[in-house]
Amino acid sequence: MFPPTHPALARALEERGYAEPTPVQAAVLQPETAGRDLLVSAQTGSGKTVAYGLAFAETLLDGADRFPRAAAPLALIVAPTRELAMQVQRELAWLYAHTGARIASCIGGMDGRREAEALSAGAHIVVGTPGRLCDHLRRTRLDLSALRVAVLDEADEMLDLGFKEELDTLLAAAPKERRTLLFSATIAREIAALARTYQHDALRIDTLVRNQPHADIEYRAIRTAFGESEHAIVNVLRFFESPTALVFCATREGVKHLQSSLMERGFSSVALSGELTQNERTRALQSLRDGAARVCVATDVAARGLDLPDLGLVIHADLPNDRANLLHRSGRTGRAGRKGLCVLIVPHSRARRAETLLSTAGVNATWSAPPSAEEIRARDAERLLADPLLSETPAEEDLVLARQLLQGRTAEEIAAALIHLHRSRLPAPEEIAAPVPYEQRARDRAATPARDPRGRKLREQDGAPKEGPKPPRAPFAREHGGMQWFSINIGRSKKADPKWLVPLLCRAGGITKREIGTIRVFDHETKFEILNEAVASFTTAAQAASQDGVVIATSSAPSGKFAAPAGPRPIKRKSAPRRPANG
Repeated sequence: MFPPTHPALARALEERGYAEPTPVQAAVLQPETAGRDLLVSAQTGSGKTVAYGLAFAETLLDGADRFPRAAAPLALIVAPTRELAMQVQRELAWLYAHTGARIASCIGGMDGRREAEALSAGAHIVVGTPGRLCDHLRRTRLDLSALRVAVLDEADEMLDLGFKEELDTLLAAAPKERRTLLFSATIAREIAALARTYQHDALRIDTLVRNQPHADIEYRAIRTAFGESEHAIVNVLRFFESPTALVFCATREGVKHLQSSLMERGFSSVALSGELTQNERTRALQSLRDGAARVCVATDVAARGLDLPDLGLVIHADLPNDRANLLHRSGRTGRAGRKGLCVLIVPHSRARRAETLLSTAGVNATWSAPPSAEEIRARDAERLLADPLLSETPAEEDLVLARQLLQGRTAEEIAAALIHLHRSRLPAPEEIAAPVPYEQRARDRAATPARDPRGRKLREQDGAPKEGPKPPRAPFAREHGGMQWFSINIGRSKKADPKWLVPLLCRAGGITKREIGTIRVFDHETKFEILNEAVASFTTAAQAASQDGVVIATSSAPSGKFAAPAGPRPIKRKSAPRRPANG
C-alpha cells in the first residue's frame, strides 16, 4: 500500500494500477520529509518521476482539491535531455489528471513560439531542459517569482553535460523560500557542492544498494568468433523476441551500418544518433512506442534519458568504455519492477576486457555461445504452440472460412500452410561458427610453462611453477622448436603489410602478438608462425574467418629466394680502418 498522499493523486495511482510503491517513492512520502529540501540518490528506472510528483503535491495544492486558475508556475522540473523532459511531462500529466493542473514544456529543438504561448496562458508546472528554460527566462517569457518547488532530475548528468551555468541562472531567479528537490544517481563532490549552495537543511535519502548489480536485470556474455558479431546480434534478437530491444554501438557509423543490416534481414528497426534532427528523433521514438519498430540501434549520447515501453532486452554490440557506462546502458531495461535482459557481445580479442569490466561492475554474467539456428527454430515452435490465438474461441465468420478451407484439403495441409506463413514473417536466423570456448583458451594458457627471457623453463617448487618474467616472445620459442607455420591468402598483390596483418591475425585467431613469430610476405600469400601452445585454438577460430573470403590454413616452412622476412633488411656496417702501428 502507498503511504498517505493527496486524494486526487491516490485516485490516479489506483487507476494506473500502482499497488505498491518503489523504495524511492516510499522514502519521499515519510512524515519527516514534509516541506523539506531533499537530496535523493536512486537508480535509473526506480520511479523517480512519480516519487517527486508525490513529494511536492501538498506544497503546490496547499490543502486544496484542485489547482486555481494558472498564472506564474508553481513548480519547475529541469531535466538534462529532451527525451527525459518529455517523459516527465507524460508521467505528471496522468498523475495530476484529477487536480486540473496545467503542465507546460520548454524543450530544446521544439517549437519555441508554442511554448511561449503556453507560458503566457499560464501553467502550474513547467518541465524543460536547461538551455531552453534559460532562453525563455532571458526573454521574460518564464516568470519564476511565484515558484514553490524546483526539481533537478538526474543532476549528475546535467553537470556532466556542462549545464552548471544554466542551473545557477535558473535557481538564482527563483525565490529563496522555495523547496529544492535534487535527484541524482550518484552524489559526487560536484553534486554535494550544488546541494550546499541551493538547498537548506536538506534531508539525505539513499535508496541505492551498494556493490550490487540491478536485481531485475539478468546479464549474459556471448562469445563470438572473428567476423560473427553481427550474426550473433541477429540470433540474440530472434531467440529472445523482446517487444522492444535497444542495441548500443560505439560510433555513428556503427549505428548506421548495423541498423541497415537489420533492416535488410527483415527487422523493423530505427537508428538514434547525434546527427538526427529533433523531428527525426521524435518520429523514431514514436514508432517504437507504437510498435511499428521493434529494435532501436543507438549511441550512448543519443540514448541518454531514453525510456521505452516494454524494453526487455539491451544488447552491447560494442563493449562499454567503463563500469558507469555499462550500468547506465543496462539500466534502460529492468525499470519500475519489470525484469530485463542485458547481453554483451564479446569477440575473442575482447574477452579479458569484458571479464574485467563485469568484475569491476560487480556483475555476475552467464557466459555462452550465441544461440544457434536450431535453438531459434525450436523456440519459434514453442511460441507458436503457446500462441493465445490457438486457445481463444473462434468467431463465427472465422469458422465459416475454416470450413471452406477444409473442403478439398486435409487438416495437416492447412496446419503446414499456417506454419509456413508464420515462419515467413520472421527474419531468418544466422548459421554461426562455434567459437573457441573461453575456458579452453584459459586452460591452454595456464598449461603453458613459464619461461625466463632466454627461453628456459623456470624451476618448480611444491609442484607449481615459480613466478617469473612473462612468457617469451615468439623468436625464443622458435629457437626451441615450438612454432607451427600457417598461410593466409593475402600477399603483395593486395599490399600486404605486417603492420595491419598482425592485428588481423590476432582478431581472426583470438591470439596476441606475442604468439606470432616470423611473417614472410609473397606475391599472393603470406606465411607466418604461431606458437605451438596456441595452434589448437587458433586453428578453430581461423575456420570462421575463412567464411569472409580470408583463408587461413596450415602450411610448410617457406623456401626459395622470395622467402626473406617481411621486415626491413639489416644495415651492413663497414668495419673501421685499422690504425697504423706507429699511431
